[in-house]
Amino acid sequence: MPRQQQPARPARRRSYDQFCATARALDAVGDRWTLLIVRELLAGPRRYTDLHADLPGVSTDVLASRLKDMEQGGLAVRRRLPPPAAASVYELTERGRGLLPVLTALAGWGAPALGERRPTDALRAHWFALPLLRSVEGLTEAGVVEVRLPEGTFHLRTGVEAEGRDVYGYGPADRPDASLVLAEDAALDLARGACALADLVGTGRARVQGEGPLAAALRGGS
Repeated sequence: MPRQQQPARPARRRSYDQFCATARALDAVGDRWTLLIVRELLAGPRRYTDLHADLPGVSTDVLASRLKDMEQGGLAVRRRLPPPAAASVYELTERGRGLLPVLTALAGWGAPALGERRPTDALRAHWFALPLLRSVEGLTEAGVVEVRLPEGTFHLRTGVEAEGRDVYGYGPADRPDASLVLAEDAALDLARGACALADLVGTGRARVQGEGPLAAALRGGS
């Protein structure tokens, strides 16, 4: 009688096997590309093809594997958009969104290493969102800031507008409360922590457009 084939056991994810909170965290997000996928999804749901386009250098196999691991680990979910979109998107769970302070801290820690942009360095406008969040985190005025860079446009939410929501998003905002126009060198100085946003506005290296309270706060007027 032929031997019945046993179902394959699911592969056990690698673990440091240490009873330590840091080790447990790295078990979940320590693989290469995982935190960068989180960075992309912090701006809201995204299709697989969009993720692949904005993560230059990741292979399709690795991206699919990391997304599967993130689903299994409770960091992300995949859902189907209703017609007419009828596409599948990935989005962070509440646990996944809890990594925002981790990514923000990493961006601050890594900023001094940016140096000059290398010829091989890819760049997307929304990659400046995390450093810029540090620059506006003290603002109490609620609203949406549209950020315009030579590489493209994204938007940030401040104050109560950001509570329980995606704190930044791709592309222009529907009805921004203020707009911030930055040259690439000014954005890089912000990302490196070389200057404050108020300094850039004061010297004319950044322009704020809008007349409401949020625009005034960005100008340093409140």
